[in-house]
Amino acid sequence: MDEQEEITPHTEENHPQEVSITKITGMYENWFLDYASYVILERAVPALEDGFKPVQRRIMHSLKELEDGRYNKVANVVGHTMKYHPHGDASIGDAMVQIGQKELLIDTQGNWGNILTGDAAAAPRYIEARLSKFALDVVYSPKVTQWQKSYDGRNDEPIHLPVKFPLLLVQGAEGIAVGLSTKILPHNFNELIDASIKHLKGQNFELYPDFPTAGIIDVSNYNDGERGGRIRVRAKISQEDKQTLKISEIPFSTTTSSLIDSILKANEKGKIKIKKVDDNTSENVEILVHLPPGISPDKTIDALYAFTDCETSISPLCCVIENNRPLFIGVSEILRRSTERTLALLKKELEIQLAEEQEKWHFASLEKIFIREEMYIDFKLYSDRETLYQYLYNRFESFKASFVREINDDDLQRLTQIPMIRITRFDSYKADENIAKIEEKIAEIKAHLAALIPYAIDYFKRLKDTYGKGRERKTEIRPFDDIEATKVVMRNLKLYVNRQEGFVGTSLRKDEFVADCSDIDDVIVFTSEGKMIITKVSEKTYVGKDILHVGVFKKNDKRTVYNMVYKNGNDNFAYIKRFTVTGIIRDKEYEVVEPIQEQKEDDKGKLFSASKREKQKSSVLYFSANPNGEAEIITVNLRQMGNIKKLKWDINFADILIKGRSSRGNIVSKYPVKRIDLKEKGVSTLKPRKIWFDPIVHRLNTDQRGNLLGAFKGEDRILLISKEGNIKTVVPDMSLHFDPNLLIIEKWIPEKPISVIYYEGEKDRTFVKRFLVENPNREENVIGENAKSQLLFVSTEWRPMAEVVFAKTNKAPLATNLSVNLEEFISIKGIKALGNQLTTDKIKEIISLEPLVYQEQEEEFSEEIVEGIIQEEENNETETSQDIQTSLDF
Repeated sequence: MDEQEEITPHTEENHPQEVSITKITGMYENWFLDYASYVILERAVPALEDGFKPVQRRIMHSLKELEDGRYNKVANVVGHTMKYHPHGDASIGDAMVQIGQKELLIDTQGNWGNILTGDAAAAPRYIEARLSKFALDVVYSPKVTQWQKSYDGRNDEPIHLPVKFPLLLVQGAEGIAVGLSTKILPHNFNELIDASIKHLKGQNFELYPDFPTAGIIDVSNYNDGERGGRIRVRAKISQEDKQTLKISEIPFSTTTSSLIDSILKANEKGKIKIKKVDDNTSENVEILVHLPPGISPDKTIDALYAFTDCETSISPLCCVIENNRPLFIGVSEILRRSTERTLALLKKELEIQLAEEQEKWHFASLEKIFIREEMYIDFKLYSDRETLYQYLYNRFESFKASFVREINDDDLQRLTQIPMIRITRFDSYKADENIAKIEEKIAEIKAHLAALIPYAIDYFKRLKDTYGKGRERKTEIRPFDDIEATKVVMRNLKLYVNRQEGFVGTSLRKDEFVADCSDIDDVIVFTSEGKMIITKVSEKTYVGKDILHVGVFKKNDKRTVYNMVYKNGNDNFAYIKRFTVTGIIRDKEYEVVEPIQEQKEDDKGKLFSASKREKQKSSVLYFSANPNGEAEIITVNLRQMGNIKKLKWDINFADILIKGRSSRGNIVSKYPVKRIDLKEKGVSTLKPRKIWFDPIVHRLNTDQRGNLLGAFKGEDRILLISKEGNIKTVVPDMSLHFDPNLLIIEKWIPEKPISVIYYEGEKDRTFVKRFLVENPNREENVIGENAKSQLLFVSTEWRPMAEVVFAKTNKAPLATNLSVNLEEFISIKGIKALGNQLTTDKIKEIISLEPLVYQEQEEEFSEEIVEGIIQEEENNETETSQDIQTSLDF
């Protein structure tokens, strides 16, 4: 309401009183604005100048006042801070713990909690704190600090602390105010210093978050930390063995407890399947996820990213306070302004130091002249201060030109208070030395002021050298591959179909079983009338009667090919076609046969009768779904009619090009088909699949990203060789995860030998061996089990060459480099063989040389190129070919 009336009742004398009206129009609006402004400015959002929220700034000021080199009880610091902070001790204690857990400004002692597990800190009376050396170095400078009265007017507190470092970006900040919020992510200490140096040099720079919980981050949409940006953070998951996964790093904003809870919930919902989870986290994260037998570790890793907090999305929002107003800017602009403010503070400190040193030089010169000229001898002639000061002014008049400023009464007072013992022991030589040192200091400060930017660069370099060790980047930056949930979800439901009634679903347990599925899968259905529909898995869904085929649909699947023969209702001819279905609109009915033309006229120009239009319906005569493009042979049987001579013949689907689902197809016969029989199951007609390896995301793909490994058929495998000497082969699967330490990843040719040079730790010798992979299904180590053994060189060339560079030692001079033909040096032996000794000398490095020409390799390579050209031409022909009617009548 806008207005309120306050009515005073009648008095005992029954005389009415005047009615008083108090208007409160707009009062609540003003109160709310005042409250919102207070929360924004004084509680939730950090200041751009020093990167602190008010409570943090007051904590740091209190720690400085209490600083004596020893630890202080946090409870005492909280109590001392309450002199400046108008809120309670709980808010101060929580804010102090958050600062301490960042391990930058506060040197902590005691249980300050654990950001990895989410464990809370001990009570303030049990833990202690003091300022770190870094904080003492960069946060405080009382001579350049501006002060204001505290909330009760009893104490002075800093308006902003003179922080000479981009503190806001290294610590990050998060706060929710009234009407706005802020979320500034933490960045790497050393990278911020490098960026500040680049800015001072006028160079461009990029900044990306770095989290204390480590993990992996995709910053492709970071947007400089501004509104609208988004980053994705993943836990680091590795495979310990076939049934155990290890999580060693967790995403920012999660804890081991919340992460394990999300894994258990996903397991309960059937998204993933695990046996148990063990949390061995102490100083470092170690979560072991145990898998049941038969569960793929690689697919489970993807499922953990898709359905648990092992992958999280964070939306940054850089909002700061500048000049008592909220400001939305990017992290790059924050760093630029922080660097410029650091430059201004360094300049101000130098100017103060210069003034102090000039003041020292001024008084030292006065003192030297005062004692040398024996001005103190005539003091007894002057009975009052005024005449004495006038006498001294007159005596210094001849030296006035050499002073940096005018002499004042304060200078004369200090001179007259010099003790006589100091005058009698005055050493003119030492006085000149002292003045010379002061002059050197003044010259140095003036040089810094003249070259302020190089001075600031040196300042940042000193910070990095002094405090940057142990603050290397923890979070790995790399783009993420997109994980399709439908490919990695645990299929814990069963799909059933009632073909006659036209229902599909997971609740039709009395009907025909189709396949295992999940609640996020889609189902593809084909009916005998040539209709197709894709719908989401549910308990029971009507899709149309007379179902021919039903299965779990895979989006963008180009390898599943549907073979079909159908009667076209428009001309009653039989057509044959092959097609794929990669993606359509869900729950929309499509036709995979040629659509019926309504109101079609006969040869005399008259419309067909209703009975004739009824015969016009299309129908599917034969249908098969082939997950790998198989092409079977079918037998076509025609009805006996007229003078047809050939009523039966075979058709091979391999002769039919794969086209789109809307194509008409090729004519099989113009006469009625009696039936179609399957004569022979076929093999895949698809060309070998080209597979690439993306070294950035460490995943396989068919999208031409990264390095081409080759064209793979069903039995082909990939060869993997790691730095640790482990060799294995795997069947190419897009869900596989690869170790970043891989030296070789390529298509495996079983007949191609592998050449290795390695140091055998037990024998202290270097050996060479060549071998073939004997068991492709087993991982083997080729350098032995000794911890000192080391793989020095590996090659999969047919005739490899290597150059051995020897190290210089005290016992042996630097030897000449040795060129080794590994094919001639040793013959092919078993994978477990020790090999032939190469040398006993210490090796500095082994350089791979150009391999020798191998004739069979050239011929094979040429054939592969020709085959690739033919394949590309066939693909182009398939894409550009029109719906040409090719008669298959015999």
